[in-house]
Parts: sequence; C-alpha cells; structure tokens
Amino acid sequence: MTFSVGETVVYPNHGAAVIEDIETRTIKGEEREYLVLRIVGQNDLVVRVPACNLDLVGVRDVVDEEGLERVFGVLRAEHVEEPTNWSRRYKANLEKLHSGDVLKVSEVVRDLWRRDHERGLSAGEKRMLAKAR
Repeated sequence: MTFSVGETVVYPNHGAAVIEDIETRTIKGEEREYLVLRIVGQNDLVVRVPACNLDLVGVRDVVDEEGLERVFGVLRAEHVEEPTNWSRRYKANLEKLHSGDVLKVSEVVRDLWRRDHERGLSAGEKRMLAKAR
C-alpha cells in the first residue's frame, strides 16, 4: 500500500485522517518512514504510524463505491446469532472494531443497532455503537 501527502485514509478507532507528512525518523540507529496523520474533526490529534506497520495497525484507504455497496449489504443482512453472554459479545465486537475491516465494523453497527431497538443496550455497548458509527 502506498500513500501520499494530502490523501485521506481511515485510522481504526479514530476514523478519517489526512496524511500531513511522510517523515523519516532514526530510532536505535535504524531509519524508518512514518506517516503523520491528523485526525479529521480533532485537529489537535496527530498520530505517527510506521509505514511498515500500516496493515498491522489497520490504516486503510477510504471505501470506494463497490465497498460501500458491500457495507450496505452487511447492514441489510438478516439477523445473525450472537453470544447471549454480555462479556463475550462485547469482546467479540471489540475485536471486530480493532480489526480495522470496514465490513466487520459494519457488522458491529448492525448488531448493536438491532439489539438497541429490540432489547436495549448496556452503557458500554451504547458507547461502542457511537464509536463504531
């Protein structure tokens, strides 16, 4: 994956970010490239991500039209069985959110939104839904 300055990307757990710079830093005698990301809507939040770890961290391109259709497909999908135990359900959803995969995040939004309208959500799940949206 190659990115350029000025490009908009998605950073897991924070959302859209603009690449402000690509800088080289020397750490323990080893030079590495870092992407300098400014999180959209939070101008004071800047994140530096090693270019070699972008996939590991989950930095990705903004979804194109085809990807958006797949997201809508996930959101429209029939109900999927989920763990009844709150802590297992919360942990599974947290793993999906941290994956950075837009389809898994869509599953979390779908499942929590449906649960909220059917039975209500705990305070932790309400925060998770707000963050996932």
